[in-house]
Amino acid sequence: VSASKFARVWIPDPEEVWKSAELLKDYKPGDKVLLLHLEEGKDLEYHLDPKTKELPHLRNPDILVGENDLTALSYLHEPAVLHNLRVRFIDSKLIYTYCGIVLVAINPYEQLPIYGEDIINAYSGQNMGDMDPHIFAVAEEAYKQMARDERNQSIIVSGESGAGKTVSAKYAMRYFATVSGSASEANVEEKVLASNPIMESIGNAKTTRNDNSSRFGKYIEIGFDKRYRIIGANMRTYLLEKSRVVFQAEEERNYHIFYQLCASAKLPEFKMLRLGNADNFNYTKQGGSPVIEGVDDAKEMAHTRQACTLLGISESHQMGIFRILAGILHLGNVGFTSRDADSCTIPPKHEPLCIFCDLMGVDYEEMCHWLCHRKLATATETYIKPISKLQATNARDALAKHIYAKLFNWIVDNVNQALHSAVKQHSFIGVLDIYGFETFEINSFEQFCINYANEKLQQQFNMHVFKLEQEEYMKEQIPWTLIDFYDNQPCINLIESKLGILDLLDEECKMPKGTDDTWAQKLYNTHLNKCALFEKPRLSNKAFIIQHFADKVEYQCEGFLEKNKDTVFEEQIKVLKSSKFKMLPELFQDDEKAISPTSATSSGRTPLTRTPAKPTKGRPGQMAKEHKKTVGHQFRNSLHLLMETLNATTPHYVRCIKPNDFKFPFTFDEKRAVQQLRACGVLETIRISAAGFPSRWTYQEFFSRYRVLMKQKDVLSDRKQTCKNVLEKLILDKDKYQFGKTKIFFRAGQVAYLEKLRADKLRAACIRIQKTIRGWLLRKKYLRMRKAAITVQRYVRGYQARCYAKFLRRTKAATIVQKYWRMYVVRRRYKIRRAATIVLQSYLRGFLARNRYRKILREHKAVIIQKRVRGWLARTHYKRSMHAIIYLQCCFRRMMAKRELKKLKIEARSVERYKKLHIGMENKIMQLQRKVDEQNKDYKCLVEKLTNLEGIYNSETEKLRSDLERLQLSEEEAKVATGRVLSLQEEIAKLRKDLEQTRSEKKCIEEHADRYKQETEQLVSNLKEENTLLKQEKEALNHRIVQQAKEMTETMEKKLVEETKQLELDLNDERLRYQNLLNEFSRLEERYDDLKEEMTLMVHVPKPGHKRTDSTHSSNESEYIFSSEIAEMEDIPSRTEEPSEKKVPLDMSLFLKLQKRVTELEQEKQVMQDELDRKEEQVLRSKAKEEERPQIRGAELEYESLKRQELESENKKLKNELNELRKALSEKSAPEVTAPGAPAYRVLMEQLTSVSEELDVRKEEVLILRSQLVSQKEAIQPKVSNTMTDSTILLEDVQKMKDKGEIAQAYIGLKETNRSSALDYHELNEDGELWLVYEGLKQANRLLESQLQSQKRSHENEAEALRGEIQSLKEENNRQQQLLAQNLQLPPEARIEASLQHEITRLTNENLDLMEQLEKQDKTVRKLKKQLKVFAKKIGELEVGQMENISPGQIIDEPIRPVNIPRKEKDFQGMLEYKKEDEQKLVKNLILELKPRGVAVNLIPGLPAYILFMCVRHADYLNDDQKVRSLLTSTINSIKKVLKKRGDDFETVSFWLSNTCRFLHCLKQYSGEEGFMKHNTSRQNEHCLTNFDLAEYRQVLSDLAIQIYQQLVRVLENILQPMIVSGMLEHETIQGVSGVKPTGLRKRTSSIADEGTYTLDSILRQLNSFHSVMCQHGMDPELIKQVVKQMFYIIGAITLNNLLLRKDMCSWSKGMQIRYNVSQLEEWLRDKNLMNSGAKETLEPLIQAAQLLQVKKKTDDDAEAICSMCNALTTAQIVKVLNLYTPVNEFEERVSVSFIRTIQMRLRDRKDSPQLLMDAKHIFPVTFPFNPSSLALETIQIPASLGLGFISRV
Repeated sequence: VSASKFARVWIPDPEEVWKSAELLKDYKPGDKVLLLHLEEGKDLEYHLDPKTKELPHLRNPDILVGENDLTALSYLHEPAVLHNLRVRFIDSKLIYTYCGIVLVAINPYEQLPIYGEDIINAYSGQNMGDMDPHIFAVAEEAYKQMARDERNQSIIVSGESGAGKTVSAKYAMRYFATVSGSASEANVEEKVLASNPIMESIGNAKTTRNDNSSRFGKYIEIGFDKRYRIIGANMRTYLLEKSRVVFQAEEERNYHIFYQLCASAKLPEFKMLRLGNADNFNYTKQGGSPVIEGVDDAKEMAHTRQACTLLGISESHQMGIFRILAGILHLGNVGFTSRDADSCTIPPKHEPLCIFCDLMGVDYEEMCHWLCHRKLATATETYIKPISKLQATNARDALAKHIYAKLFNWIVDNVNQALHSAVKQHSFIGVLDIYGFETFEINSFEQFCINYANEKLQQQFNMHVFKLEQEEYMKEQIPWTLIDFYDNQPCINLIESKLGILDLLDEECKMPKGTDDTWAQKLYNTHLNKCALFEKPRLSNKAFIIQHFADKVEYQCEGFLEKNKDTVFEEQIKVLKSSKFKMLPELFQDDEKAISPTSATSSGRTPLTRTPAKPTKGRPGQMAKEHKKTVGHQFRNSLHLLMETLNATTPHYVRCIKPNDFKFPFTFDEKRAVQQLRACGVLETIRISAAGFPSRWTYQEFFSRYRVLMKQKDVLSDRKQTCKNVLEKLILDKDKYQFGKTKIFFRAGQVAYLEKLRADKLRAACIRIQKTIRGWLLRKKYLRMRKAAITVQRYVRGYQARCYAKFLRRTKAATIVQKYWRMYVVRRRYKIRRAATIVLQSYLRGFLARNRYRKILREHKAVIIQKRVRGWLARTHYKRSMHAIIYLQCCFRRMMAKRELKKLKIEARSVERYKKLHIGMENKIMQLQRKVDEQNKDYKCLVEKLTNLEGIYNSETEKLRSDLERLQLSEEEAKVATGRVLSLQEEIAKLRKDLEQTRSEKKCIEEHADRYKQETEQLVSNLKEENTLLKQEKEALNHRIVQQAKEMTETMEKKLVEETKQLELDLNDERLRYQNLLNEFSRLEERYDDLKEEMTLMVHVPKPGHKRTDSTHSSNESEYIFSSEIAEMEDIPSRTEEPSEKKVPLDMSLFLKLQKRVTELEQEKQVMQDELDRKEEQVLRSKAKEEERPQIRGAELEYESLKRQELESENKKLKNELNELRKALSEKSAPEVTAPGAPAYRVLMEQLTSVSEELDVRKEEVLILRSQLVSQKEAIQPKVSNTMTDSTILLEDVQKMKDKGEIAQAYIGLKETNRSSALDYHELNEDGELWLVYEGLKQANRLLESQLQSQKRSHENEAEALRGEIQSLKEENNRQQQLLAQNLQLPPEARIEASLQHEITRLTNENLDLMEQLEKQDKTVRKLKKQLKVFAKKIGELEVGQMENISPGQIIDEPIRPVNIPRKEKDFQGMLEYKKEDEQKLVKNLILELKPRGVAVNLIPGLPAYILFMCVRHADYLNDDQKVRSLLTSTINSIKKVLKKRGDDFETVSFWLSNTCRFLHCLKQYSGEEGFMKHNTSRQNEHCLTNFDLAEYRQVLSDLAIQIYQQLVRVLENILQPMIVSGMLEHETIQGVSGVKPTGLRKRTSSIADEGTYTLDSILRQLNSFHSVMCQHGMDPELIKQVVKQMFYIIGAITLNNLLLRKDMCSWSKGMQIRYNVSQLEEWLRDKNLMNSGAKETLEPLIQAAQLLQVKKKTDDDAEAICSMCNALTTAQIVKVLNLYTPVNEFEERVSVSFIRTIQMRLRDRKDSPQLLMDAKHIFPVTFPFNPSSLALETIQIPASLGLGFISRV
């Protein structure tokens, strides 16, 4: 079957080691050649070995490739192991793989995020097979076995240099340090980890294979105490490579410490070392590579020094170490000069040697001498011999190596001392970091020792594997057959037995003339041809070959003797011992003690109990003998000691593999890997497993996996018998399997055969299902196609019919169109012809008419021409005749004119002629003088009147005279007129000229105006266009502004939402920080209590004279002390009297709270001081104004005088009453005077009654006065926005009285009188009572007087406030007028808008003022109510205090007359009264001994909280702050005590979380604060606290609730954690979906629901239990939601973390299981109505991980879908899931590497946390939303079952 066609096999390949191929035809026995098809596509003929005829190795099924455990592979052989490791390393990026009990670790040469504290927490407590392979899993297994089996453990880490041994050992130690912690505060785990950088700096170096190669082996024992906490450690070292100090190969370095020193040479403290660059020193420059890429030697030096300091190595010792190391560097630079062949010298004052001697504190001359000479001792004498230059150089190097080795041992001893613990070690875990098998081109003594150690370790490993196999078979009761395995005891005997290689080497070292050649000859003579493992090379006589378990190794004999002897000149050591530098001789003390040799290859073991070194006194010969132990001998002894230690422990193996020699990340070199797998014993483990029964299945797993191979009749109720019956049918050869008690054991290959049968069965079933499904699909497709065809036919036929109908319609339409078209064409042709005819006719007729017209026109024009010519001729004749006539007339007239001229010239000489000549001119002048005549008219009238008055006689004379004058005047005026006419003519000409000019100007102006008008019109049109454009732009801008405003609004809303979310996140972070600090505080507090209890237990007997009391209670009380000022005044004396034993350390929270209280008191003091100053200023102002207005003060003075008279009369009355009392008492001095019924007693009672009545009257008067003041204020002052109400002033005055201590003084005075009367009770009983009465009356009198004073002050303040109000109203009026004036200047629209705005502002201000006034009045009313209650209580206390002094005897004599304050009956007020001494009983019954289950079932939820609050209310009602404080402190401490005692019980924690929250809500609900009171009924508001503000206590209770919530989360986490992985991941809720894959030796937890395993139903039942308990306890619904959210987060986080660390869980079927489980959880949320709690969102990462397992993972579209879907997962988590994805069945496909890289490229810009795992310990910050109770306090009944009969309802 295995060699059939298509079977896949492995064939050897020189390059890839093994190649995969496929058979092309079946193999038949006898065939010598196999036809194969390689994976790269080639065909090959593979020839079988003719001797063995072995077939090639078969390949495992793909489903088994990539398994966590190599032993789970069905075919166990080298190619299968190599391929599995390669697939895991390259494809899945997994560096750890199990191989049975071995962890194979491949160095990735890259930092991986798999070593964080979250990974450590994930592996802590897990079974080794349950999680993916990891170094932490091995460390956890060792830690668990140490605790479980009480047996020491060892972790053996081996591998080549550069394979990662040291790193693996470091991570293992880090795991122990993190998981176990330390038993003390000395941070031992930090010291253990701090030893690593020290040892790396002095023991690690860069090699060609590794930048940080450990050049020594070490075994660290980490010690644990009985509680398995780290207490210390111890380190042993093996075979330090000393030769590296003086020689380094190419590209290598010396030890890191030298380069760190050189890099730090410039530090001031290192100046004295006189160091420089590493290239300056011979011992650091030989490799030519002084720098390691990516390493800063200066920083590493700082880390080294820091680690030394942490381990307690002082600064002086550190500097000493650095001096010695610097000295070694300088010693390497010492040069020698040859004098001759046998001697040499050192140059004088040689600088390197001088520096070396200065640093070492030795004499230069001595050191110089002994570096060039040596002392030889014979039997008789001693002499000094010079040495050659080569010998001197070798001696110098030997000395340097020796010093470094001694320093190395000294540092190891000091590290061990620092890690040593005084506590007894109970057990330990050893971590062995040792070199692996080595083979080089040249192998010397170091490789021989290393390979010898590996032979011993391999033997131990083989025996352990064999033993485990045997134990497994015996446990399962399987017949045991001896497995043949390779035993390397012969090789070990060859090395270490008598006459073995080491023995012969030691013997040759003792020989005086022994050499490497003689030793080689002895080896040949002793072992050659006698031992099969020993061979001699053909071409060499100085080498030998040993066949080791891993490979043959050829060793060169040269240098063996020298390295084994490790010679150092004793004289040089003596020089160093004589050093003045104290530290140097310490290094060589071991030489004197002869405990360890001079070599550094000693174990370096420092016992846990060191004894002081004492010098041994013995014979010199004995000393020399001890001193001559060889390196090989010591190494053998230390190796035997190591093997004894390992054999006494349970070993765990880690084999480190180096994947390539070039340090390339995630690059796998098959050749190198196979070499190391062979060398480290992994393949031997495989071989041993394969020889027996490597595959093991439990019966249930086998049944679950191979149920498909069974028929229904084969399935029995007994699973074991069912499996047996099926296997007998499936596998006929019974030797191929064995039945154990609980498991079935299979031979190699049988699981692959069963898998093939299963796959064939599933394939056949799949084919059958596919056949049926395909037939059904094709049938459906045929029916669908037939139906579609019919439908298509129907539609086609309909379409054709419609097309025919359309054709007919178109034919008919075409006929009609043709008819009309033809008609149209004919008609159009007719019209054209007719129009053409008409046009021709018109043109012809027009032509004829035009011809006729032209003829007529010519005739007419000819007539006109004739007419005009005839007329012209007639006119010409007429003109000639007329001209002749005129000429004749002119000649005649000229003649006549000349004659007339002569006459005129004669006449012109006379006046008359002149007058006549100028008659016309005179008329013109008269016209021009008309105006003058008109103006002179009045004057003429007056002249006429005057002429008439003068007489008739003179009239004629005057008339003549006037005529004469008139004529003269006329003559003169005529002359003037002539001149004026000329001037007027000139003016007229000028005016005409001006007129012409004006007209031209007017024309220009008109033209300009027209032009301007046109330009203006153009401009207007342009402006209109621009205006239109601007309007359009404005509209566009408005639209844009609206859009922008909308966008900005949306943006702002988004930003607001984002900022709100950010603020919420910040708030949650801050809340989380605060709650974490609170959690840390509670943890430290518990630790402090535990330590104190331990101290109490440790100290049984107190010292004489000193008694120590437990301070826990007082310290806890001190945390919550907050009291009023009166209580502080009362407490001061008592506090000072407390003994010093009660003082406790200062609590930081109390200190902060007290500091806050002091700050508040200072602020209150400053406010009161400011108020006092303001009052004094008001008083001064009022006095000044009263002097100006005396009439206003009249009524007040009358009131003052009235009050004074009242007080005087009251004083007189009191004096009279006092005198009457004295008289009554002085009449009889008998003791019966004060007895009840006696006259003095009656007088006293009467006086007391009258005083009580007087007080009631005064109280009523005070109330009336207050009401009158309030009514007057309301009548006078309509607006009180800026004034204080009368009630507020009264309250302030009362507060002042309290501040000044008047009420307190009265109260204290009464108490002091009570005390004094109590002291003198027998002698001054009567006097005491009288004095009490007198003092009471006096205090009442003072109280009333102070109230009257306060009223007077209130009147003054009110008047001042009214005046201020008037002034403010005036200012308001002026401001209104200004606003009105401004508004009148504005345009109407703006005026209306401004007035509206102003009115809105005014109304808003008034509304705010009224609201503020209403709030003030409400607060004032509440405060007044409280103050009235205080006054009533004080008066009641006065009266009760008076009654307390009455003796019991008096009460017995007259029990019928109890004296009490007359008080109305009141209803139950929801308060509970208890006595102070019953407080502890109350706390004990209600908290400490209360059973939550009984309360939750039978009583109302939160009953203890209500009872406690009602007790607090009563203490508040009594104004007893001591009682309030004591009760609250006791309550808080008792709750803490209960939770500490029963903190693991969910019911208890839930109960007290609910009650604490209810108590907190009650303190808020009844605090009297407005924000809380609005939820109350009026009756509940009456129950508010009256005297004390318990806000500080609310904060303390809130902190306590947070602590309880965190404790509740821890409890439910502890309950849920064991269920989550089993129920959510491992259990198959849907049976049969996921089959169980084969597993190896590391069995994982079974996924089948056996008895005791958890299922999803278990989780749901537990969730129901949690929810029902919280609901029964009455927990707030919001708080329940937060608890549920936290529970679901824990479930999701733990499930996802395990999924990310378990390759076997990452499959398609498991994704379906997870999604089903999550849906069940969501259904639970819906049933409980908790979907809005945010719990579902916490499961989102898990849901997306499950979806990621189920979606397609092939194409780029799939990658895009995955990236968009998995937004709740980080990139690291997505890539991890894809890497871990493993098909359970062969039908599934793996995720390709290219697809994962595509995902990484797409997610590279995503900014998320690089952390792989979720923080399962994360606790969401809790809030306690205010949830008022509707329950009325007065209706609460206290059940008798609580045992609270000592408290009573009030």
